[in-house]
Amino acid sequence: MYLGLDLGTSGVKALVIDDDQRLVAQATAPLTVDRPHPGWSQQAPFDWVAATERVLDELAGAGALRHVKGIGLSGQMHGAVMLDRADHPIAPCILWNDTRAQAEAADMDADPDFRAITGNIVFPGFTAPKLAWLRKVEPTTFGRLAKVLLPKDFLRLWLTGEHVGEMSDAAGTSWLDTGARAWDAGLLAKTGLSLDQMPRLVEGSEVSGHLRGDLAARFGLPAGIPVAGGGGDNAATGIGMGTVAAGQAFVSLGTSGVLFAANDGYRPDPATAVHTFCHALPETWHQMGVILSATDALNWFAGLVGEDAATLTGGLGPLRAPARTLFLPYLGGERTPLNDAAVRGAFTGLEHATDRSAATRAVLEGVTFAIRDCRDALAATGTHLEALTATGGGARSEYWLAAIATALDVPVILPEAGDFGAAFGAARLGLMAAVGAGPGIATPPPTARIVEPDRHLVDAYSETHARYRAAQTAIRGLT
Repeated sequence: MYLGLDLGTSGVKALVIDDDQRLVAQATAPLTVDRPHPGWSQQAPFDWVAATERVLDELAGAGALRHVKGIGLSGQMHGAVMLDRADHPIAPCILWNDTRAQAEAADMDADPDFRAITGNIVFPGFTAPKLAWLRKVEPTTFGRLAKVLLPKDFLRLWLTGEHVGEMSDAAGTSWLDTGARAWDAGLLAKTGLSLDQMPRLVEGSEVSGHLRGDLAARFGLPAGIPVAGGGGDNAATGIGMGTVAAGQAFVSLGTSGVLFAANDGYRPDPATAVHTFCHALPETWHQMGVILSATDALNWFAGLVGEDAATLTGGLGPLRAPARTLFLPYLGGERTPLNDAAVRGAFTGLEHATDRSAATRAVLEGVTFAIRDCRDALAATGTHLEALTATGGGARSEYWLAAIATALDVPVILPEAGDFGAAFGAARLGLMAAVGAGPGIATPPPTARIVEPDRHLVDAYSETHARYRAAQTAIRGLT
């Protein structure tokens, strides 16, 4: 058996698979986020440990842990876990969606070294600006800092006693030389830090340490089993979805939207606002286009008209050509390709014929065109997508899948029902570390069906995307 632990923002999930990668057991425990000031988002690291203890107790009680031979980790990225010399947190972890370090991020991004070395824009949610903020606002606390870890790596410290990180998560800090897959001493120095304050790095499929004996005894796990490097949440999902080789990609239609593509080379282009990160496998990278409102936009509209989202989308019938009405889904700013926290959404082209169904189609099309923007940004770096696997709650909408296939002119693969997310990917990485397996075990999930582009509507979607881009330009600065 192999155990995957996924530390999310809203909870910890544990999942056990067998040698054939079949699900054996799973458990979850909730987490809450503390928001003491506008724009702040933080959690106490020992709350993660407590939640992990709960899921392991549940699995141990069901007898699911006795034969575990390897453990893998995944988790929310970008969080700043700040420890003193005794490995105690000196402050709450500042999370990925915290915006207090906007000014520091802008200052760093204005320094060309950061983009040149990391291959990415310095976003406010990344780790380095948060440490710059702490250094400026709480210099005494900053002076106590001995080690900086990412969230899942604090769980690793608890599990193994080792300060270790891995490449995919480290790529989201703004301190990693992403091409060389190593910390950059010069970027650390610009934040008042040194290599000694960073964890050593391993690949996601490598052994990072071994389970502490007292924890093995407590949870009925075999003593000394390996803990894999693991991956950041999106990279681990890529492992779970089998997105591990060039040409493979998935689209995640969750609260936010992610277009994730695996690459066999390093292809940065920060100006596109594409994230170019190390994958959780050696000599592999991945790129992500990120939109901030996917199902979030649909749920917002559903609340506006007093109907649930499934009812709105379920009655749309077969795919149609887009109408005059456009929707720009920038309810809380946009990441790729705009990198604009201030832009806001809009309906344009409203007319008497815009009834509830027409507006629903416009919302789905607007998110689809935002994903097309991400595809075009990836294409500008030389990344070509042969097909997309769809995941997330939005993938339950047949209309939406058909719109994405047609707008991007690629087949969209819908997997069979199952859990192929970050916890499953973490378990796969635990298997790799335990038995020395390679990426060949990270196969795509079984296909339920394939949604092909509607050849009669491809041109109509391309023409409407051009109108969408024009509207996008027009509203920036107005909203």
